[in-house]
Amino acid sequence: MRKREYRALAEINVTNLVDVVLVLLIIFMISAPLLQSGIDVDLPKTKTATLDESAEGVVVSIDKKGGIFINDVWVTMDKFESRLDAELKRVNKSSVFLRADSLVSYGVVVDVIGRLKLMGIDELGLITAKEEELRKRK
Repeated sequence: MRKREYRALAEINVTNLVDVVLVLLIIFMISAPLLQSGIDVDLPKTKTATLDESAEGVVVSIDKKGGIFINDVWVTMDKFESRLDAELKRVNKSSVFLRADSLVSYGVVVDVIGRLKLMGIDELGLITAKEEELRKRK
C-alpha cells in the first residue's frame, strides 16, 4: 500500500467572503436612506416647494411637541442661541434651514425665527414638502 503525499494548499477561497460583502452592501444600500433624519417632522405642504441642492447649512427642526433640534440634537429654548452659534462656527456656515411640523403652534415657529434674526442670521430657508411628492408617496 502506497502512502499518499499531501501538499499545502496555497490558494485562498474567497467565495464566502464575497457573498458576505455583497449581502452587507445590499443591507447598507437599503438602510442608508432611512438614516437621513432622525426627527419625525410632518412638513407643511405647498405647491412650490423647492430646495437648492447645493445649499448647505445647519438644520433646525421643530417636532410636533414643540421640541427644538439643531442638526438632530435636542436643545432647550434658553440654550438655543449659544448652541446654534457654536454649531454654525463648527461647520463654518452662515445659513440655517428650518423644518417645522405642520401641527406646531405658529407662535413657536415665529419665536425661533425671531431668535435667528436677532442672532444676525439672514440666510434662512423654510423647508416644506411639495404636494405632488406627497401624493406619489401615498
